[in-house]
Order: sequence, then C-alpha cells, then structure tokens
Amino acid sequence: MEPRKILIVDDEDSMRHMLTLILRREGYEARAVGRGSEALALLEGEPFDFILSDVIMPEMGGLDLLRAIKEKKIEATIIMMSAYGSLDTAVEAMKLGAYDYVSKPFKPDEILLTLRKAEEREHLRRENQLLRQAVSRDYAFANIIGKSAKMVQVFETIKKISDYKASVLILGESGTGKEMVAKAIHFNSPRSRGAFVAVNCGAIPETLLESELFGFEKGAFTDAKKEKRGSFEMAHGGTLFLDEIGEMSLSAQVKILRALQEGEVKKLGSEKQIKVDVRIIAATIRDLSKAVLESKFREDLFYRLNVLPLQLPPLRDRKEDLPLLAEHFILKYNQEHKLNIGGITEQALALLLEYAWPGNVREMENAIERAMILSQDHKIQPECLPPEIRNGAHPPRDLLLGDELSVKKARRILEADLIRRALKKTGGNRSQASRILEISHPALLSKIREYGIER
Repeated sequence: MEPRKILIVDDEDSMRHMLTLILRREGYEARAVGRGSEALALLEGEPFDFILSDVIMPEMGGLDLLRAIKEKKIEATIIMMSAYGSLDTAVEAMKLGAYDYVSKPFKPDEILLTLRKAEEREHLRRENQLLRQAVSRDYAFANIIGKSAKMVQVFETIKKISDYKASVLILGESGTGKEMVAKAIHFNSPRSRGAFVAVNCGAIPETLLESELFGFEKGAFTDAKKEKRGSFEMAHGGTLFLDEIGEMSLSAQVKILRALQEGEVKKLGSEKQIKVDVRIIAATIRDLSKAVLESKFREDLFYRLNVLPLQLPPLRDRKEDLPLLAEHFILKYNQEHKLNIGGITEQALALLLEYAWPGNVREMENAIERAMILSQDHKIQPECLPPEIRNGAHPPRDLLLGDELSVKKARRILEADLIRRALKKTGGNRSQASRILEISHPALLSKIREYGIER
C-alpha cells in the first residue's frame, strides 16, 4: 500500500520541520510549504490525501486557503491548526469544510490521533462510495435492490411492460415494495415526464374516495369551498397508482370501471365530462380472483386491471438478497442520519438470514435503521437488532412447548401471530381484523407498526 501523502502549510520553519519529521517517521509522505499561495499552486498540480494548515499566515490565511481549495473542488481532507484558537474560528473552519481543528501547541500523539481518525473516516467514505456504485451498477433497478433470480425476473418484466399503456396489477404481500415497482414502471416508460399520482384506496373513507379520484366543483357539498382536481385529472398524461385496490367498495369499483372504459371522468357537482389519458397501475395484497368468486370484487374490473400481472416475491423467498439489502440500507441511513456504520457483523447477518421477515423489505429497513441508531460500534452487532430477530421469532406453538418462560416475549410473539392471521383471514382489511381481534382500529395500527407487520 502506498504511503498517504500529506501537505503541511505553516509559515513557521520550526513547525514545518517538526511535523515533517514526525509524519515521515510514522510512514506518511510529507511535504511542507510556508505560504498558502504555494500550497494552492502545488495542490493544482499534485494530489494529496491530507492537508495540515495553519490559520494565521501572511498573504493568504488558512481560512482563505480552505475556501480556495473548496472552490477549486480539490479532493483532500483538511485539518486546521492555530496557536490563537477560538471556538468561532474552529466553527467557521468546520463550516468551510475542514475535517478537524487542532490548537497549538499540541503533542505529536494528538496530531497523529487526529490523522488516524481522518484516515478511518476517509476509508469508510471511499468504501461506501465504491459499494454505492457497485449496488447501483449491478443490482439496482430504480432503487429496487436485488440480485436473486426472482428479482432479476421482476426487473426484466418491468422493462418489458413499461413501454405499454396497458393496465398493470402488482400482487404481493405487505412490505414487498409494490409502490416502488409502480414508480419504476412509470419512470422507465414514455409517460415519465407526466405525473405519478398515488392513491391508497384502503386509507380513504368510501365517502371521500370519489371526490379524491374525480375531484369536485365549488359548492358541490357543504365543505367544498373551492374547486378541486381529482387524481385522474392530475395524472393526465402520466400514471395513476391505485394501491390497496382490493379494499375498494363495489360502488366505487363501478365508477373506476366507467372511467377506465370511457377515458373520461366527471367531477362531483358537474355535468361536464373531462377526457383523461391515464395509465392505471393497481396493487393489492388480496387474492382478487378469490374475491371475484366471493362477489367482493367486480369481475369486469378485475379483467380490466389484470392485463399485465406482476407478482412480487416475499423476502423469505429471496434471502440471497439480504446482504445486499443490508448494505443498501446502511449506506442510506449513514447519509440520512450522519452515521459512520461500516457494515454488519457475520453473527448479526446470520440472524437476519434465519428470520422469516413477515413484514418483508419494509420490516428489514426498519430493523437496520434501528440497529444503526442504537449501535455503539462501527458495525451492526446482534444486540442492536430487534428482539424478535435476535430470538428467532419462534412460532407460538414451538415457543410454548419449548424452554422459553418469558411472559412478555411470549405475549409479543402471540399478538403478532394473531394479527397476521386476522389480516390474512380478512384479506388485509384492517377494520375487519380489529373487530375479529376485539381491539380498536387505532390499537391495531399501533401494534402493526410496533411488530413491523406493516407501516
């Protein structure tokens, strides 16, 4: 490995000499100049890994040099030094892009420790940059991460169907990334310049869904203070994503079907038909073909939506993607939360691979974010993971027949299992599930979030 190159900028001969000796003794390739202008000329023709610069110098001070380095986009980690240190100067230096600020006089160990910390940060930054490039190049498609055969097949399907206006029906469990896939289809299609409008059909009360989809005229009802465009109109020329379409009432289904067949909509309180050019992408966790047989979903609307079906695999069926997803989320939350987590230990990764992931990718993302925030190390350790992952989330029967005697743990696992069974029984209808479970709807939503079943 080549020695790290350091440029020392200080107008004192003795300081330049001392630092050069110390750094060369530690294996660094050190160069020294006495003026900021000399440093700038040298930096424009030769790369350096680190710059140690005094603040108070004739002609061009350290802060002016720092500004010039940043303006010229010269890549180097900069550490400022001064015998006249103040908090304001240190803060200004950091704002301008310095990595750290050291007050003179300092002991050799102090400057060496600062450099080693800077080296560690730079190594992590470059590692993350290379990983981000690799993930983006090899395993990502419009922010969807995966290299498993099932995900490669999903990517290929997206590429094939994006160019057409035909309706798409995305099927998959909660947390598998249905909206991300819908966006990928839209932004890889000729409609990418148009709007992508998402409507959660399960989250909007039936009484408001029609006005949300079709809009209304001023005075159409008591609270209609001004005209409102509906989602169909806003998505004109683009894509309308109807999430949780299986939760839509039969009466609302009739109106959606009419809009799709005729290519026009009518606002509440208006007699005027509005032409709309919209591509429909629908998504559901429910088995719509079964719902059709049970007369809970209109057959004609089902066939209108199901022109291009796309099934998303659950995370438990593509566990080879887990290490890649973990790295992706670590990169994401390092940036978002200003953290420096370098990866995940083998022990923690083994726990991720053993877990069943009932909440799929969404649950995994939550678990990684939580682990990163709680981490006291440079890597995610097993103790930072949620208890259900650390303990393997045993099925309730195995838990009760085994050696586990924690009432608190058993209650959590049993509650989570009952909620999942109730949601499966009701086809994902949370209102019905709350009645079956004999708890309030808000309490169910809280527990769904707590157990990572759905967000």
